[in-house]
Amino acid sequence: MTSHNSNASTSRRSGSPLSRRAFTTAVGATAATAAIGPQAAASDGETRERPFRAARGRHARRPNILFILGDDLGWADLSSYGAPHIRTPHLDELGRQGVRFTDSYSGSATCSPTRFSLYTGRYPGRTKGGLAEPIADRSVGLEPTHPTLASLLRGVGYSTALIGKWHCGYLPDHSPTRSGWDEFFGNFGGALEYYSKLGLAGEYDLYEGDAAYKDLRYYTRILTERASEYVQRDHDKPWLLNLNFTTPHWPWIADGDTETSAGIVRRIKAGDRGALRNADGGSVEKYTEMVEDLDRSVGEVLKALKRSGQEEDTLVFFASDNGGERFSYNWPLSGSKSSLQEGGIRVPSVLRWPARIDGHQVSALPVFSPDWTATLLELGGARPDPAHPLDGVSLAGYLLRGETPKERDLFWRVRGERALRRGDWKYYRGKSGTDQLFNLAADQREQADRAAAEPERLAALRASWERTDSGLLPYPTGS
Repeated sequence: MTSHNSNASTSRRSGSPLSRRAFTTAVGATAATAAIGPQAAASDGETRERPFRAARGRHARRPNILFILGDDLGWADLSSYGAPHIRTPHLDELGRQGVRFTDSYSGSATCSPTRFSLYTGRYPGRTKGGLAEPIADRSVGLEPTHPTLASLLRGVGYSTALIGKWHCGYLPDHSPTRSGWDEFFGNFGGALEYYSKLGLAGEYDLYEGDAAYKDLRYYTRILTERASEYVQRDHDKPWLLNLNFTTPHWPWIADGDTETSAGIVRRIKAGDRGALRNADGGSVEKYTEMVEDLDRSVGEVLKALKRSGQEEDTLVFFASDNGGERFSYNWPLSGSKSSLQEGGIRVPSVLRWPARIDGHQVSALPVFSPDWTATLLELGGARPDPAHPLDGVSLAGYLLRGETPKERDLFWRVRGERALRRGDWKYYRGKSGTDQLFNLAADQREQADRAAAEPERLAALRASWERTDSGLLPYPTGS
């Protein structure tokens, strides 16, 4: 175990038919979704968001890529998305400097399947590891032979690093450094106690590469330092950094909560397998503190990027890995993490690339995690592996040249639920087994079921979902 001596900090830091007409409506008439949050209703003297428009004709070198994930952050947990009680000035400013997406989705409703979809650019159900929702044991993971965003970009000259939560398998068989990332510093599992670094089974879970690394400070501080150091290096080629915070995932511990930490650690060491879930702890106030700390941490990394002189040529993307959990603010969406209702899969997403994309913009184009994989590969000059075709669609033409994206459906599948979005329409079947149909432009809360009124549309969307599902791996029997 590598040793890094530091005392625990006690300071509290505050495929389907999306028609041209439907696309134009989605991008131009953003009132139903983009009007949520203070950015859309800017005060006098502050530039208002405008519907996205590509700044054509600009040219730039291949971008550095800083892809930041929050963990279980709800769609409306940023003040720019409507949170009335959470202040996120750095993430709000990141959105103002680029594009804020109102209809951006994760690839699945829980941690590891979404990460599979992002790293591979494919539905989680394409791979055995992606069937775990989420991965909870050491039997499966992202196979090192499968091409990834990192391996494909590395193949065209990028340096690659992953800092933070991996959650795509465990040692000895699965690791970021076996799947295309040159460097890894972070945790393998789905959650850890923020100070002790103990995971769900009581194992120590902070690693540098494949070796345990001792640092008992607050985890978000450590990740922020590591990421700031990485972006300030004297890089001699373009780079990809996946920065995966665990904030604001449970346990509900903010920087300085050493007493709460010690209590959870005692329970873990006593064999309480549910201690890390912290089901008897937390509060809206504590959650707010954690989200605001995430915002400050992102702000620190962005300041380091600016000091490095690389800000102009770095594409920064921020999103959550899935919908919010117990204390998240998701209004007006229904559902939460683990569900394919909007609240489980629609996530806050902002993109900034000063060299190529103008600021103060908002897009209501429906997109999801595999699209960003395809987009970043194209922008980086990498081609997908033809043996592993992508399920995402590159948005490079839309973002840089104003092209209409290819027509397609957005598809999701989890155990006991199914969903598909086509334009404004969403087909959904929850655990009740009842098919439902919603018009998200008129009813993003998914309360007005149009299934009986639109039987032909429902049948068409259901058939499309079933065609896609038929090409995926089946869930293990009895799972």
